[in-house]
Amino acid sequence: GVDFGRLRGDLGYRRRVTDDVFASYYRLVIHTDFLRHPDLDEAIIAAACAPEAVAMVQRSWPKYDARLLRNRSLYARLFDSGGAHVDKVIRWSRYADWLGGADRPSPVARLPEERLAPTEQVDGPVVIIHPFSAVKQKQSPPALYRRLIETLPDGTRVVITGTKDDLDANADYTPLLDLPGVEFDDSGFQDLVGLLRAAKLVISVDTALMHLAVAVGAPTIGLASAAFVGEIVPYDPAIAPDNARFIYYSMPCEGCLGDCILPEESGMFPCVARLDEDRIIDEVQSMIGEMEGGG
Repeated sequence: GVDFGRLRGDLGYRRRVTDDVFASYYRLVIHTDFLRHPDLDEAIIAAACAPEAVAMVQRSWPKYDARLLRNRSLYARLFDSGGAHVDKVIRWSRYADWLGGADRPSPVARLPEERLAPTEQVDGPVVIIHPFSAVKQKQSPPALYRRLIETLPDGTRVVITGTKDDLDANADYTPLLDLPGVEFDDSGFQDLVGLLRAAKLVISVDTALMHLAVAVGAPTIGLASAAFVGEIVPYDPAIAPDNARFIYYSMPCEGCLGDCILPEESGMFPCVARLDEDRIIDEVQSMIGEMEGGG
């Protein structure tokens, strides 16, 4: 592993890293990043001095474009993976096909059954809610989840997932645990798979848990910002499985990759603050109704 913060500012550390990379005598370097930095990852590529290095044509970065263009000489081959906004799974799968000389359809974001833990046996319907994000501005307010929980069918077991640190950092969500049928589960991802597979519905902010739920086949509603439209969420139709639905508020600035230029609204990114609560409730009820009807 390389600490990029130190690599840029600590000359002694930079020398040790680049010397170690050079001394490893790599025969082939495959760069998998679309966004590259001439002083960081490309410094390591240069230090490797591998007989062959390959990469994607880099994303434009006006501050560094001239240097990035010069650094193309580091690579024996470059792959044009598309414009600035291409679904990452599609971009990487095209790149993998190019590297291996294959031509395959884009992979659907769903893991095969044989790779998954067994479905957990549960008594009655289970709805999983994951309201937490490492970026707090992506979190919808507790009032939305209270309203949502109160609209669920009687007898529904509601499991709020996260870590103890999530609860400590978001004390305003704690009263949700006092609602009837609501519990908290701080299990790690590996231990949650069986419960995710048993869930009637998973409702999650745009975070790793949401992607995991989709991948294991759980009916999932993702409450997303507009930051990654065209690149991550919502998924491109070519890779989206039928168990996934995404709700986001379209903005002229969508696709910013989280570098929001607008002032926060009630502590949220504007595109999150403007999510339509009625639409979210309707979507939840629709998906639960489909599951109850065997759809």
